[in-house]
Amino acid sequence: MSNTSYSFKENSHLLVNQGGEKKVMKKILSVALSTAMAFSMFASVAFGAEANLSPEQQFNALKEAGIVTGYPDGLSHLERTLTRAELAKIVVNAIALEPVTGVATYKDQNYSASHWAAPYIEAATAAGILQGKDTVKGLFDPSGNVTVQELAKVLVTALELEVPADAENTASPWAKGYVAAAVEAGFIAEGINYQAAATRSQAVVAAYAIYENAQVPSVASYTVSEGGKVVEFKLSNDEVVKVELETALVPNKETEVKFTHNGTEYTAKVTYVTTAAQKVSTVAAGSLKEVVVTFDGTVDAVTAENEDNYSIDDVTIDSATLSEDGTQVTLLLTEDSDALENKEEYTLSVKDVQNSDATVTFDSEVKFTPVDVTAPTVSEVVSLGTSAFKIKFSEPINPDDAQDPSNYSIDGGTIAGSIEYSYPNTVIVNANLSVGEHTIAVSKVKDFSGLVIAPVEQSFDVVEDTAAPEVESIKSNDLKELVITFDETIKNIDEVYANVTSNDAASIKINDNVVTVKLDSAMSYTANTIYIKGVTDYSGNSADRTATVTPTIDVVRPVIVNSDVEKDGDDYIVWLKFNKTIDQTDAVDASNYVLKDADGDVADTAYTDADGNPQLAIEFDLDSEKEVKVNLGSDLDAAKYTLTVSGIVDTAVISNTMLPQTISFDLSTLADNSLDKAWVTGDYLYLNFSSSVATSGNGTALDKAKYYIDGGNYYDGTVRLYNSDTVRLALKDFKTPVSSVATVYASYIKNADGEYFTKGSSYLLDVAVTNVAADIKDSSVVSTTKVTVEFDSKLASVNKNDFTVNGVQPSNASLSSDKKTVTLTFSGNNVLSKADSVFALDIAADSKTRDVYGNSILPQTGYSLNDDIAPEVTSTNFATPVANVTNATYEFKYTVSENIEDKSQTGTKYTQLYVKDLFDISLDGADDLEAANYTISVEADANGNDRVLVIAIDQAELSGVKTVSISFAGGKGAITDDAGNDLKSFSTVKRYTVSPF
Repeated sequence: MSNTSYSFKENSHLLVNQGGEKKVMKKILSVALSTAMAFSMFASVAFGAEANLSPEQQFNALKEAGIVTGYPDGLSHLERTLTRAELAKIVVNAIALEPVTGVATYKDQNYSASHWAAPYIEAATAAGILQGKDTVKGLFDPSGNVTVQELAKVLVTALELEVPADAENTASPWAKGYVAAAVEAGFIAEGINYQAAATRSQAVVAAYAIYENAQVPSVASYTVSEGGKVVEFKLSNDEVVKVELETALVPNKETEVKFTHNGTEYTAKVTYVTTAAQKVSTVAAGSLKEVVVTFDGTVDAVTAENEDNYSIDDVTIDSATLSEDGTQVTLLLTEDSDALENKEEYTLSVKDVQNSDATVTFDSEVKFTPVDVTAPTVSEVVSLGTSAFKIKFSEPINPDDAQDPSNYSIDGGTIAGSIEYSYPNTVIVNANLSVGEHTIAVSKVKDFSGLVIAPVEQSFDVVEDTAAPEVESIKSNDLKELVITFDETIKNIDEVYANVTSNDAASIKINDNVVTVKLDSAMSYTANTIYIKGVTDYSGNSADRTATVTPTIDVVRPVIVNSDVEKDGDDYIVWLKFNKTIDQTDAVDASNYVLKDADGDVADTAYTDADGNPQLAIEFDLDSEKEVKVNLGSDLDAAKYTLTVSGIVDTAVISNTMLPQTISFDLSTLADNSLDKAWVTGDYLYLNFSSSVATSGNGTALDKAKYYIDGGNYYDGTVRLYNSDTVRLALKDFKTPVSSVATVYASYIKNADGEYFTKGSSYLLDVAVTNVAADIKDSSVVSTTKVTVEFDSKLASVNKNDFTVNGVQPSNASLSSDKKTVTLTFSGNNVLSKADSVFALDIAADSKTRDVYGNSILPQTGYSLNDDIAPEVTSTNFATPVANVTNATYEFKYTVSENIEDKSQTGTKYTQLYVKDLFDISLDGADDLEAANYTISVEADANGNDRVLVIAIDQAELSGVKTVSISFAGGKGAITDDAGNDLKSFSTVKRYTVSPF
């Protein structure tokens, strides 16, 4: 049965109505109960009243519901007949009519508004359910008995049953139709005396039968499905109502659900009980090579044990192992990955892990701090036969200590054999031992935090091993990787191949009893026979084994699990880390990356093309095959941007393509985290940091021991906070008082966000003491319409009239959000010239541009700005190509905006072949022209400037050609201007009506 009306509300304390609330019951029973009183001798026949209750008990139930009342003596007097006045009261109470007081429309003797039944008689009359017994005289006859036919009329009228016009029965003529309708509906038995009076007992039996039939069913039970989105309620009458919720129920939390069924509103308290995980509860690292992720319930084994679904900055995860109860995943870092730093905060990213009922896919970032305060212990010693035994430790151990024979003794003597280390926590001791009990002593073994095992002795039994290893299980990771688990530790495997010998192993990695095999070629999609040749244990038992595996296809799409933005020199770099290995070709394809500004428009920068694709080289990490470095260049404002990444596929045999994914970043937060400036004013030395400083904790800037000046002269006075990012030191309070300072040093100072100020990778900061006024720190001529000037301290205001570049005054000047960079924009007739090779900045003396201390910025005359304008093609000259008879070539010439240089001609690292690879030349749509058939060079224009790029194509190749297409991918460091800016990419197509060649 469907339900289309429901609501959802948390933490409500309303109770489910179980049918005992009087007002609701009256409305639901409505007229049915009013008519019940009408039936006497036929009630049990027509309605099948509750057989387990006597009429007296039924009367009491109706009385509790407020439908009927007893007599003043407290008795029901069911033996009596039913009067018309009593019927009026039952009708009014049953259908919740409002009694009408102060009115008496009937003219019966002793009947007035004060009559006990008058309010009920008047209300039933006004509702059209009852009428007088003698309408001409206006009499009601309150004390008169009610006959069956009279009750039939009340019943039919109240229920609006259809009354037949030609009914034939023994009722009075006026009542024949009402009786027939009641008989047809099954409310009255056929053939009885319809003029007989009805008793109260008979009426109660009938009323209770209808009460049972019409009572609102209650919620008996419920089931929750589809991850809390669907609740099926089973009612007390065995009906099932399915309720679909707009918002899923919160697992394991009592919640109120409201729904409507058959016109009745229900409210039920529901708890969606599930053992499936809903969140990451904790992340902890009690060892510096392992991280334990605990969920609040069970998770899916396949996705939970995919190490690609987890990432931690600066480390690589080797494996993910799910606990037996399915709630905890232990992440093991790779052997060559750096260990975590004790008590340093890290962030774990969890993506694409599903819970056990697939209703939740986790996308979480959880901060955690490794705390390794427990030394390793020996967890077990296992005999591997009479030639070796295995020691397992409680946590990953340092390989240098683990393989040192002096850290072990057997039965009080030294170890005679070799020791093999198996990452992360196992050593195998090769030693010939007799069958029986032996004792191993272990000491000086360390974990990765340097904690040393307490010296321990442990006994173990050596038994002879005469059986070769058996395969316990085998599974696949996609189509080219196998994980084979044996019943004992494996020493060696000669060969592994799938189905045929030609598909053998590219690599075999043995770790204790688990062997990971990477195949040269993909297996088939169906069952594969795996042949394992020469599998040998440490007792020398060897055998060939076979196993069958049906591969699990990798259907997980690549996803960016971590991104970071940093500034490298002037360039902004976006680092992307994927959840799995990705294809290099796609990863470095610039068309898969689109940069947009905060308004969602394609970013207009010097280092992106018209589609927002980055033009600088994209780098791919060949070691991890998961990380990409996207260089967005220096032409970005301190503002918000998005980078959308799409079209990248993984390295699965059947590749999966990522869905478009957008990362957002705010460059205004990427200010340098360093000591920016220092100056002396009067008797004080001021140090200005790039952001607000910490004033408490171990990174406080108010600790005098953190400062010294020239020659190790430490500060010994009070450090005053001048403003949020500046401190003041008194010159007289250095251990050797000074009046001037050349260089000041500060160390281990944090900003207000708890991050250390650094210089490069060092926590020791130094800065030369300069003028108090703000000075230029860096600059860039981004384009002919934009120049940026970075100052060494924050500015409070900027005035465009203080600046000129090559004598041109900017149209506007603005200040970045970090208050250190001025952007000058040029428009209209005020744009800079592309032909200029030098850009000089002048700043007026006593300028109105001031720093936060109220000082004018330092004036400048002819300050040389960094030229970051990329040269570009301004015109072409090959309407009629020039034939060079000497070289038998035709020359296609491009004039560019400024001097350029082909660095393959100057003995640099670039070759002519590298330069030619930057060009695609197609003749009449054919494949790219071979490099041997054309040359690239730069020649001077009429003014002697090296501004002409020449492409000379062999005449023989051009014979009869009508279309010449030439595309250039950009300078890529090989063709640049004098400032090292790459020549911009271009593409030209020349079509001739008649071939001129």
